[in-house]
Amino acid sequence: MTTEEKKVAGGGRKKAVKAVTKSAKAGLQFPVGRIGRYLKNGRYAKRVGAGAPVYLAAVLEYLCAEILELAGNAARDNKKTRIIPRHIQLAIRNDEELSKFLGGITIAAGGVMPNVQAVLLPKKAKKDDK
Repeated sequence: MTTEEKKVAGGGRKKAVKAVTKSAKAGLQFPVGRIGRYLKNGRYAKRVGAGAPVYLAAVLEYLCAEILELAGNAARDNKKTRIIPRHIQLAIRNDEELSKFLGGITIAAGGVMPNVQAVLLPKKAKKDDK
C-alpha cells in the first residue's frame, strides 16, 4: 500500500488520497507553486532552490497582511467598511518603513497626503497682560 492510495473496506477499488499543495504544507495563503513557476520562467537564475518560492511567498504574504491591516484601520478611521485605494495610500504613507520601502510607487486613485506648510498657518496672537 503506497501513500497515494488506501484500501477501502471490502477490497475492490482503492481510494485516492487528496493532493496537498505546497502552500498548505508551508501554512501559507499565497501560491507557492505559481511563484516557483514565475521564478523559473522569469530566468532570474539558472536554477531555483525548493525553498526559494516558499520564502518569497511568505514575504509577500506578510507585506500584504501588514498593508491590509493598516488600510483597514484607515478605512475604520474614515467610518467606512470597504478598503479603497485612498485607504491603502494613507496606510503606506503614514507608516515610516512602508513609506520608505514603497516611496517610488504611485497608487492609482490614491490621492495625496494632506499637508499644510507651517508658514501658511495663521499666526497665534499673544495675550497682553494688563
